[in-house]
Amino acid sequence: MPQPSHPLAIWSALSVLALLLVGYGGPALAQPSAGTSSAPAQLRQADFIVAVVNSEPITNQDVLVRLQRLESQAARQGNTLAREQLIREVLERLILERAQLQLARQAGVRSDDAAVDQAMADVARQNQLSVEELQRRLSADGMTLSRFREDLRDELTLNRLRDREVDSRVKVSEQEIDQFLAEQKAAVGTGPVSLRLGHILVAVPENASPEQVGKLQLTAQSIVERLRAGSDFASLARTLSDSPEKEAGGDLGLRPADRYPPLFVDATQTQPVGALVGPLRSGAGFHVLKVLEKKQGDTPALVTQTRARHVLLRTGPRLTENAARQQLAQFKRRVEAGQADFAALAREFSDDGSAKQGGDLGWASPGMFVPEFEQTMNRLAPGQIADPLISRFGVHLIQVLERRQMDMSERERRDAAKAQVRDKKVEEALQTWLQDVRGRAYVEFRESPQ
Repeated sequence: MPQPSHPLAIWSALSVLALLLVGYGGPALAQPSAGTSSAPAQLRQADFIVAVVNSEPITNQDVLVRLQRLESQAARQGNTLAREQLIREVLERLILERAQLQLARQAGVRSDDAAVDQAMADVARQNQLSVEELQRRLSADGMTLSRFREDLRDELTLNRLRDREVDSRVKVSEQEIDQFLAEQKAAVGTGPVSLRLGHILVAVPENASPEQVGKLQLTAQSIVERLRAGSDFASLARTLSDSPEKEAGGDLGLRPADRYPPLFVDATQTQPVGALVGPLRSGAGFHVLKVLEKKQGDTPALVTQTRARHVLLRTGPRLTENAARQQLAQFKRRVEAGQADFAALAREFSDDGSAKQGGDLGWASPGMFVPEFEQTMNRLAPGQIADPLISRFGVHLIQVLERRQMDMSERERRDAAKAQVRDKKVEEALQTWLQDVRGRAYVEFRESPQ
């Protein structure tokens, strides 16, 4: 079973940060800029070693390539950055990355081509592109496919290393959960206002052009107009929304206001039940909201639970990720063609404890599975099977069976609190670990980057 790890924050799914670098942190796509064609020649002429990390060099070209990406992003966002300060930050980031990648190699942590293929497909999908269109965009922006893939590979490797060295070692005690809940209760006094909102998201890819943004804004506005003309909110959410709760008709459930993004709370706090709000703009895109219910006090919150099943193939010396993915892709084709039964395949082949139950994972609330598993599961409609997914546990074939909305039990409230405490502890532990990695690395500075 995909064991609980640090869960998705409740609203990370809504951020839809276009995997251009959610989860991967690699280079953001950019529109071609003037002077791109001459950049490689200029970089070659200026190339020299600026630092050595445990005998591995960082060149001036390494710094300038990363610097150009950050400056391009800042320019598109209308920001101006002090170049010298930015160069120092880029160099320090590269030093820390090299030190971590060296640790990963020593520990045997790596990401093979199958994982990189999946990452590329995710980046393309979240930017509403095919993989071929993504490759053309990269080429137009002066980035080779091999460079982009290596950046993704490095980020995947770093994520796996950090999970092994930090995430998996963080524990949360019952006393810490009690303290968190007590502090939360004291902060809200007589009890928070609980909101139940309907939500439709028109996602905007990261680095979308102004023309793309304008078209998507018109799409969101047309949805509002259809709603005001009497269209059913739930029906439009199921057919038009890009958010994970679309299958529930966009119903986010009744929950304390502090568990919604401030953008949503600010826009709806003075609105009556039944009011439509939006489109609201966030980093994820354009949001259309409907106030379905409001209650004062400590009202049980509804959560959307998912019942899914999976086949897990654990990888290792005898089974590579690519071979596992091909085997599961074959399973998917057989099930969809009616030539095989999913539960029977799970019982025969799955390396998970759920195999005896035909891969059935039971009813799961948000945050019970690791992010990469949960993100894929949340995109599926009941009955749908995802393409093979690579996680830290192996390769999965996931099918969603059904969904429901349930009141949060006391246990689920404690689980949600545990998730929030754990997220905070993971972040603190990560910063401590990174400082330790940097402190143990031997770094020799040569010439200053130019």
